[in-house]
Amino acid sequence: MTASTHAAHLAELNVATLRHPLDDPRSAPFVEMLDPVNAAADSAPGFVWRLVEDGAADATGLRPAGENVIVNLSVWETQEALRDFAYRSGHLDAMRRRREWFEQHVEAHLVLWWVPAGHLPTVGEALERLADLRAHGPSPRAFTFDSSYTAAEAAQHLRTMPPTQSEQAAPSARPEPAGDSAV
Repeated sequence: MTASTHAAHLAELNVATLRHPLDDPRSAPFVEMLDPVNAAADSAPGFVWRLVEDGAADATGLRPAGENVIVNLSVWETQEALRDFAYRSGHLDAMRRRREWFEQHVEAHLVLWWVPAGHLPTVGEALERLADLRAHGPSPRAFTFDSSYTAAEAAQHLRTMPPTQSEQAAPSARPEPAGDSAV
């Protein structure tokens, strides 16, 4: 995990439904982009952490949202750092071609939320934030680039809200720090 002077970091979850299995030749261009895009994320200004599968270079083998759904979970120092990586790097090339490899989304597929610096969100926590966004729309608890909130707004909102079940429960397993920004 990268050291940071920020009190809060921005977590992001992106889910994508594969059109074809990753070992299908039609997915090969996407698979070939994984290592360079992940390396770019790992070295991007403001990058903190990304989820990877044990013994792998990325998280594409993890399927917590369904057999044909891949997840990308990462943490960034600021929203600007994540936006710069997503829209001003080689990652943009992958985004431009996403319809070749992924089904079109019919509901929210990206969720952002603030976490205390040093906190590594679990996949369960991330999926809960996505479910919150899908069910209730953007809020300081779960938002998008187009409907964003500052860390201060989120902190104020969360002080006035009772904790959710997952926030009350003690974490049983934390993902290991490493690097991945697969989608």
